[in-house]
Amino acid sequence: MLAAQWHESRPRGINSRTVRAATQRRIARKSRARYAGVARAGAVIVATLMLLMSYVVLMSSLTGLSYAIAAAKAQREVLQEETMRLDDRIAALRSDDRLSALAARMGMSEPQRFAVIRLQPLHVAVARRPFPLLSSLAGLFVPAVARRQ
Repeated sequence: MLAAQWHESRPRGINSRTVRAATQRRIARKSRARYAGVARAGAVIVATLMLLMSYVVLMSSLTGLSYAIAAAKAQREVLQEETMRLDDRIAALRSDDRLSALAARMGMSEPQRFAVIRLQPLHVAVARRPFPLLSSLAGLFVPAVARRQ
């Protein structure tokens, strides 16, 4: 029992390396703790900015698509007006009165007998794409504005 007490009361030797390492760890921990709040606030700011920037990118994409739709509608109206104008011109050129006047001027007359010719239907070869799946997936990566071809 005496030996156990003497052993417990004996002062421990101080290891300077352990003390120095503990001091360095304590200094590093305090330094990190000092900037922990700043780092958290920075992380929150960066996350918020990333969300806002993604929102801005999506809205700019939406705006670009809106302009593309407006341009397509304007082009459609122009094409419809041109189609109506050309349909009127075709109707005027195909009118029976005009064709009768042209035929009379060229000295043509009504045929005496009619001939009916039967034609065989044409066989058209259908070309298939070798990789329809890959080409359809490639369309996902093309911007909407570039698709107007």
